[in-house]
Amino acid sequence: MTTDTGPVPFSTPRLDAEPLRVAHADEMASVLADPALHTFTGGAPEDADALRTRYARQSAGSPDPAERWWNWVLRVRDDDCLAGYAQATVNLTDAQAEIAWVIGSGWQGRGYAKEAAAGLVAHLLDGGAVRTVVAHIHPDHTASAAVAAAAGLVRTEEWEDGEVRWRLDAG
Repeated sequence: MTTDTGPVPFSTPRLDAEPLRVAHADEMASVLADPALHTFTGGAPEDADALRTRYARQSAGSPDPAERWWNWVLRVRDDDCLAGYAQATVNLTDAQAEIAWVIGSGWQGRGYAKEAAAGLVAHLLDGGAVRTVVAHIHPDHTASAAVAAAAGLVRTEEWEDGEVRWRLDAG
C-alpha cells in the first residue's frame, strides 16, 4: 500500500523497506561505494554529502502532482544494517510504477534483490492504485533480468535508452 504523501514501509521475510531519509546517507554511502555497481547504469559512487543532497531532493517528492517518487532503503533485519535500496516512480494518471533496485556488492548473491523486488511489486499492487509495473534493464545485466523475472515482470520487445523494458500488468 502507498499514500499520496510518501512511501509506506513494507517488509519481506528478511528485509525491512524503510522510507528513505536524509539520515540514511552516511550508511548508504558505504553500501553503495563499489564502482562495479555502476557497470550497467553509468556514473560513479557518491559520497555521503552528495547522497544527502540527492536524498533531500528525492524525499521532497516530484514537482509533478500526478507523479510520486517513492524510495526505500533496505535493512537486513537479522544484521540491522542497510544493504541497498528500492524505488518506484508512480504515475497516478496511468496507474503505472517504474521500479528499480540496487543491492550493495557486499550483500549480493544472497537473494536480497529478488526478495526486495518481489516485495516492492506486491506492495505497489496492493490496493489497486498501481496496475502496471515496469523496469528498464540493460540487455547484458543477466542478474537484474533474473530479479525482474522473479518479481513477475516479463521481458518485452520495447527499448528505452538502450535498456529493455520489463513489464507486469495486474489488470
